[in-house]
Amino acid sequence: MRSALRMIAVAHTAALVGVDARAIEVEVELADGLPVLSLIGLGDAAVQEARYRIQAAIRSAGLALPHKKVTINLAPADVRKDGASLDLPMALALLVATNHLPRDAIATSLALGELALTGTLRPIRGALAAAALARANGLTTVIVPPANADEAAAIPGLIVIAPESFTHLLRHLRGEDLIAPHVARPRKPPLACALDLSDVRGQPLARRALEVAAAGAHNLLMVGPPGSGKTMLARRLPGLLPPLALEESLEVTRVWSAAGLTIGGGIIETRPFRAPHHTLSEAALVGGGTPIRPGEVSLAHEGVLFLDELPEVPRRVLESLRVPLEDQEIAIARVRQHVRMPARFMLVGAANPCPCGWWGDPSGRCACDVERVRRYFSRVSGPILDRIDLVVEVPAVPAGELIDGRAGESTAEVSARVSAARSRARARGVAANAHLDGRRLREAVELTPEAKKLLEKAVEKMGLSARAVQRAMKVSRTIADLEGVERVPLSAIAEALRYRPVGVLASGELGAA
Repeated sequence: MRSALRMIAVAHTAALVGVDARAIEVEVELADGLPVLSLIGLGDAAVQEARYRIQAAIRSAGLALPHKKVTINLAPADVRKDGASLDLPMALALLVATNHLPRDAIATSLALGELALTGTLRPIRGALAAAALARANGLTTVIVPPANADEAAAIPGLIVIAPESFTHLLRHLRGEDLIAPHVARPRKPPLACALDLSDVRGQPLARRALEVAAAGAHNLLMVGPPGSGKTMLARRLPGLLPPLALEESLEVTRVWSAAGLTIGGGIIETRPFRAPHHTLSEAALVGGGTPIRPGEVSLAHEGVLFLDELPEVPRRVLESLRVPLEDQEIAIARVRQHVRMPARFMLVGAANPCPCGWWGDPSGRCACDVERVRRYFSRVSGPILDRIDLVVEVPAVPAGELIDGRAGESTAEVSARVSAARSRARARGVAANAHLDGRRLREAVELTPEAKKLLEKAVEKMGLSARAVQRAMKVSRTIADLEGVERVPLSAIAEALRYRPVGVLASGELGAA
């Protein structure tokens, strides 16, 4: 009996798991038998549908598949594959197996891309993570759609090929019409922020709290009536922060790419500012779904997460912030998957002083009583408030000051002080004082005798938890850095404690204070 003819070809690609790329090998076997194309290896519906896109793209290149039994295996078989990004490597491996391409044409390449029926390459998610994986695995070339080229080219040491169509790529791989490697665009110098702090009239205490928060990467909660400037202040916070370093920029881009937000845009070079609506779900905030996608806490990585109407956020959703606020990452566990995603962000919350928003207003329009206000703020649990370093009141600005008030300091002036304070923190081995913990915190915060005595009294009278005491010490360290002094003085501890009115907030008396 004649044995069946078997031909096997392999192509390298990657599957996105959370925000990271996992190496995948595409194995193609051609054997005698009924002409059918089978896809195995735990692919979702989009992967299974690839057989039709692949065959159409191959026909668009003027080629035909032999009448053979074709089996495409995506290894390892226990890793779930989703989406259409595996179209291109499957098609290339199939053409190698049928001798339409030489076997060494893709031996050192990692390929990703969705194929249109016409052979056009459509963009995919996770190009940056896949390029980093290719370099780590010793591959020399990455083949991606044009819309993903800037992203992949950000990883040094790789040849990035970005063909417009499948036909063009085949000519390149045969040596008939070579495609020039894509060159990464140089990083642009940081642009001046369009939202300037000088636009804010009044609010000296809130402006100071914003500066302290930026200098130490501290979490901030602003409480005030509608129209007092809470959102306006929050949106100007990213402009006070230092520019993203290259490593930070790549990490942010990796997250945004996994969410499909960088297609055609290249590397993220400005700090993220995320402001989801207060009706968001738990999965939208911390990530999840099938397949697992990054949530707002990860999309705000190295930037700002702004939650307006904080007490209106569902309690269960708000409680999911506990772990990422402490660990600066989020872990999502599933039966078949365990994914970790970065989540180092500054939390900025805004809240009205009462359900109607006008508690303490001289017009008397507020009809809320103290018990109703207490219930309103009780939606934000003590553990969440404990993780907020600065709580500041943002009162309504008088009409005269709004119309004729002088402009305050600009973003450029404040950010210069912020950068100087961050430099002092980096000299202690941390990116910002909010990241000090344990032994490093004790070494960094040397209190004067007067400051130490005040802190001890505050612990007794305010009933601060151990976490609240540590956060007050971190804030005082930041205030001292802004003042350019090494030992933390009495004034720094006093100001830090001023930003911790947790007990007053819980009693519903902040708006009347």
